[in-house]
Amino acid sequence: MMAGEDVVAGLRDPQAQGLERVPVRTREASVTLSGWRLSVLAEQGSGAIVMIETGSEEPRFRGDGIFLGWSQIRLAEAYHALLPAPEESASDSPQLG
Repeated sequence: MMAGEDVVAGLRDPQAQGLERVPVRTREASVTLSGWRLSVLAEQGSGAIVMIETGSEEPRFRGDGIFLGWSQIRLAEAYHALLPAPEESASDSPQLG
């Protein structure tokens, strides 16, 4: 790794571009599931990781673009590493004591 290089899951300078709720269809399910699509831009190109909420099972991940062909473990690690921090609500009161 070179100085100044930010590597996450083998990517150089990855930046989350947006997180959106998306409908997802799978061969295994007879209903439409929900997922979160994380768009990413890196020096290698662009892509997205979709975290599919499967109900009682662990979430599954799909990758496209630069993430195409990645394993479930690698997709999960990249998704969680690149996920933007939740924004604090102005209505949240500070924790006291």
